[in-house]
Amino acid sequence: MDTTTRAGTPLRQRMIEDMRMRKLEPKTQEAYIRAVRKLTEFLKRSPDTATVEDLRNFQLHLVDSGTSPITLNATLTGLKFFFDITLGRGELMARMQPVKLPRTVPVVLSMQEAAALIAAARNIKHQAALSVAYGSGLRASEVCRLKVGDVDSERMALPGPNRARAPRTATPCSAPWCWRDCAPGGASAMPRQDPARRLAVPGNGPDGPLSARQLNRAVHDAAAAASIAKRVTTHTLRHSFATHLLERKVDIRVIQVLLGHKKLETTSIYAHVATDLLREVIGPLEEMPAKS
Repeated sequence: MDTTTRAGTPLRQRMIEDMRMRKLEPKTQEAYIRAVRKLTEFLKRSPDTATVEDLRNFQLHLVDSGTSPITLNATLTGLKFFFDITLGRGELMARMQPVKLPRTVPVVLSMQEAAALIAAARNIKHQAALSVAYGSGLRASEVCRLKVGDVDSERMALPGPNRARAPRTATPCSAPWCWRDCAPGGASAMPRQDPARRLAVPGNGPDGPLSARQLNRAVHDAAAAASIAKRVTTHTLRHSFATHLLERKVDIRVIQVLLGHKKLETTSIYAHVATDLLREVIGPLEEMPAKS
């Protein structure tokens, strides 16, 4: 049986089915397939014949060829899925350890900058999308997939991010908007379907989704229009959401759930950028009794 990872081969198809069963995101599936393809090209034979020594040599090859730590770790994650799930041979990856990444502090907007960014968006559709990203902490892909039925119009609330894997926790959204007017041509341009299933922020066509790239471009344009010098992306709004909640003394474990983080350690990075919270810390010297 031909078991290479070229399109249409049995092994590749089985891996795709395994990923579909677990409802992995399309980009994640592409990354995992790409990882196995890299190994196949290195081995010059079917990847299911790899040994522990082969995998060790492959990681050394990635390091020596200048592969970035992020790409290297992503490749190892894809291979781990392939050997553990698709082949049922997880022991082959037991000695493959990811590279430790330096922890970077995320870029965060002030509340004034976030308001200016949203106000500077080109049109109401982009203002709505940026409001959702900042007001609820959704990822770019989640904003693009959001349906009108996800919006609680009475409470002006949205389900928490990572909805498929986290509790449906409502997060307040501060700015109301007219969803139907976000579509090109207004309400008359909306497709005839169940209103709850319509995209909350449609793309260029009335029934086409806004892409993450288009959303990120809208953020860049708004940042330029608002004269914000920081390097801003859609994810910056998610970082700002979490940081501002922490500064308002929301429990960090609650923020963890709202963001859909599996580990509290991931959420704790925002403690390093919550400047308002840090400014309120009183040093022990200030509480010493004054000399009489």
